[in-house]
Amino acid sequence: MGVKKFVVGNFYDEAVLFPAVKKTRRAGYKIHDVFTPFPIHGLDKAMGLRDTSLHTAGFIYGISGTTLAVGFITWALSIDWQLNFGGKPYFALPAWIPIAFELTVLFAAVGMVLTFCYLCQLAPFVKKDHFNPRSTDDTFVMAVECTEKTNETEAISFLQSVGAQDVQVMYRETGWWIGRYDRDTIRFSKKVEAAN
Repeated sequence: MGVKKFVVGNFYDEAVLFPAVKKTRRAGYKIHDVFTPFPIHGLDKAMGLRDTSLHTAGFIYGISGTTLAVGFITWALSIDWQLNFGGKPYFALPAWIPIAFELTVLFAAVGMVLTFCYLCQLAPFVKKDHFNPRSTDDTFVMAVECTEKTNETEAISFLQSVGAQDVQVMYRETGWWIGRYDRDTIRFSKKVEAAN
């Protein structure tokens, strides 16, 4: 984890934010993230994010559930403990379909939720820095990461020209950590002083 410098602009209208994201990308700035109080359709494409592979993971988890269900039932009822259910064959696949279906859905659902939480770094004990707490209420926030080539003054004036308000330079922790905000504020402020 490391403290990085960002130029952060606040937007108060979705209609202003969307074209601003496109213009910022066209201008060559590196957008770290855009924080919005509600999902905005097409914003991921405007930011240049690739499509998620979550559906592929869901398929793999589902096939794993199907394989486990059919494999275990086959072993239990055909090999280990053969029982005669009304003259059915020991390998009665049509009778096992409901159980295999339920395990498929269970594995896919739980696996996709855990994968999503891991990729988005979501957990009750995980802490992340926020650029603006109002981004969960009524403000749209775009954070542009400063690289060696980024001129802060030009980036600030550019964001203001595309409609951003309250543009400022911020230092933030880019990763996540396990801990408490009240204890880690001191650690974070020391890193900011060192970065300055």
